[in-house]
Amino acid sequence: MKILILSFYFPPDLSAGSFRAKALVDALREVMPNDLAIDVITTMPNRYHSLLEDAPREETDGAVTIRRISLPGHKSGMADQARSFAAYARQVRRLTADARWDAVVATSSRLMTAALGMHVARRAGAPLYLDIRDLFTDTMQDVLATSPLRVLLPGFRLLERQTLRRARRVNLVSAGFLPHVKAIAPQHDYRVFTNGIDDEFLNRNNWTADKKSGARPLVLYAGNIGEGQGLHRILPQAARLVGDRARFRVIGDGGRRRQLEEALAAAGVDNVELRAPVPRAILMQHYEEADILFLHLNDHRAFHKVLPSKLFEYASTGKKLLAGIGGYAADFASTEIPDAEVFTPCDAAGMSAALERLIRADPPTDRQAFREKYARRAIMRQMAEDILDMARKG
Repeated sequence: MKILILSFYFPPDLSAGSFRAKALVDALREVMPNDLAIDVITTMPNRYHSLLEDAPREETDGAVTIRRISLPGHKSGMADQARSFAAYARQVRRLTADARWDAVVATSSRLMTAALGMHVARRAGAPLYLDIRDLFTDTMQDVLATSPLRVLLPGFRLLERQTLRRARRVNLVSAGFLPHVKAIAPQHDYRVFTNGIDDEFLNRNNWTADKKSGARPLVLYAGNIGEGQGLHRILPQAARLVGDRARFRVIGDGGRRRQLEEALAAAGVDNVELRAPVPRAILMQHYEEADILFLHLNDHRAFHKVLPSKLFEYASTGKKLLAGIGGYAADFASTEIPDAEVFTPCDAAGMSAALERLIRADPPTDRQAFREKYARRAIMRQMAEDILDMARKG
């Protein structure tokens, strides 16, 4: 039995999609039959142009073969991303021209990876398993609302409909996606295998670093700095409201980093430091140093359906959690994560007030039940077994 996995990101790249794809490969190896072979076609590390780690173009580890495709340089702009994906798609088409698999799996936040999986599966005569991490057309409807590029939306919706209907099985990382996809392809019995907590977080129990007496609380944001996160729309104003009662550290890169830098300078704040992306092992040291972990999504309608992977990582540390999220994610955090402070996205005053409550609050209650419920290994094992069941049935 042979399975192909298409993922635009894969370790050592840093992204939610990269960590999820690696966890899926590990889970398949745990449950796979003796005759299973796994092919992964991904890209050379490219998530952040400021952190480009080296990786072999091809590597084999037992039954797993990973091939990485080189991409043109980019800085996270939409045009750059389109060119990069076009390069990836061309090479995937070439590498899969004459091959056959028993199943094709595409894990996709952008619609294009899912559509590429549809093309490869059709040509290989294999069933397609989609792992949908974002609703591309929903997001683009908000992002392109005032852009001339909005004329592309009908074409994207048509491609989305074709891709979902062609798939044999579809998994969603957020139950908030269900109304959207059921309206397009109601025939599926959708799975909801969410993101989860990786072993390196579950195996670590002490997240407390020695603090200097009288030091201001450290609020840490770690992740992408793009339109989806909207940090430029809230952090400068919130930091000015908070003043010397807390300090902020932002670790990451992305298409809106320059705009964030300019907004911070215009606000005249001196309690925010920006740092470049770092490898995950070093990032965990920053988690340890932090007093409060901060998450924010922009105030777009589409983001009311998502469930950010960062929620699981942050909550697993037992640190105080400050989250600017709405809709399904806000409901999830309020019911599943003890002591999380949730505020309305892009509301600087609301963020400042929520932060003040966290500063005064006692340490969070025990989150062991949350850690056990959302261990990624168990979640991805269920997904791996679902993929193998589909492959056996053909």
